[in-house]
Amino acid sequence: MVNDTIADMLTRIRNANLMRNATVSLPTSKMNEKICKILKDEGFITDFSVVAEEKKPYKTLVITLKYTANGDRVLTGLKRISKPGLRITVPVSKLPKVLNGLGIAIVSTSKGVMTDKEARKQNIGGEVLAYVW
Repeated sequence: MVNDTIADMLTRIRNANLMRNATVSLPTSKMNEKICKILKDEGFITDFSVVAEEKKPYKTLVITLKYTANGDRVLTGLKRISKPGLRITVPVSKLPKVLNGLGIAIVSTSKGVMTDKEARKQNIGGEVLAYVW
């Protein structure tokens, strides 16, 4: 059993992206689904779906990775920031900018999981989960 499901998801996406796989599948959780929704809305992945497979006690999250027309990766980097052993929480004034706005920071706030830009608009801080660029 994996203790840090977010880090596991990011590592699986990173590895599949390096191997230029079309899809990657992993056990689902609500937090992983919310992160995938953000990645889809920001254009880093094509799509994701939750599939209930037979003979498995859990549902599977299937993520379709995105590549350009000539095969280049759209998603170039993923980094886990806040870990179970060391939580990183920031106020709205200290929300990070990833690559001067070219990337996104995924933040868990009291109003849900959102990007750093949305958190600035709503004027709330929270726990910085990951950087994506």
